[in-house]
Amino acid sequence: MASIIAILGGTGPEGKGLALRLAMGGEAPIIGSRDAARGATAAEELAQTRPGVVINGSDNASAVAAADVVFLAFPYEGQRQVLEDLGPALKGKIVVSVIAPMKFERGKGASAVEVEAGSAAEEAQEMLPDSQIVAAFQNASAEELLDPEAIMEGDVVVCSDHADAKKLVMGLADKIKNLRGVDGGSLANAKYVEQITPLLVNINRIYKIHASIKIVGIE
Repeated sequence: MASIIAILGGTGPEGKGLALRLAMGGEAPIIGSRDAARGATAAEELAQTRPGVVINGSDNASAVAAADVVFLAFPYEGQRQVLEDLGPALKGKIVVSVIAPMKFERGKGASAVEVEAGSAAEEAQEMLPDSQIVAAFQNASAEELLDPEAIMEGDVVVCSDHADAKKLVMGLADKIKNLRGVDGGSLANAKYVEQITPLLVNINRIYKIHASIKIVGIE
């Protein structure tokens, strides 16, 4: 039986892009927003870009209640408040952290924000001890995800302390054409994946491209 996927922060570029690509892969994601109407509007707009896909929208609480798998695709600054508000509803669910904490400084570009827990994903696991946290998709380009005609390349490194949840999310990555889920080990490794994101942002700015990562040598 297929899992029901909700994407919190689904009205932002990364969340919308993931919703579109997962829908193109045969899933029927729910876009969550603080405002139900905004979530519904985002879903309708996405569905128009690729006829035939199924994408729904609602408020965050309703999206979480309906889902088995919940993606966190909002900026790191909002994580603590969202998880405090929705923590009880996330109990027993697979929670996928797409968050890569970073900041931007004039003349220096993007840099990683240090997180006391080690990573945004580990902080989420501390806050949600009864949920299965998986870190994935932090390095995927929002612009490419949002373009249904863009040919994406690269690997999605997936980290978690929960083997079955990790396997499920790797399978979701494989549903996005030309992407591949790669087992990145335990959740403690999520910090390395998160910190690659600002590096890629800076490379993209310098070379005016959409850089990605690829792990070679895996058959």
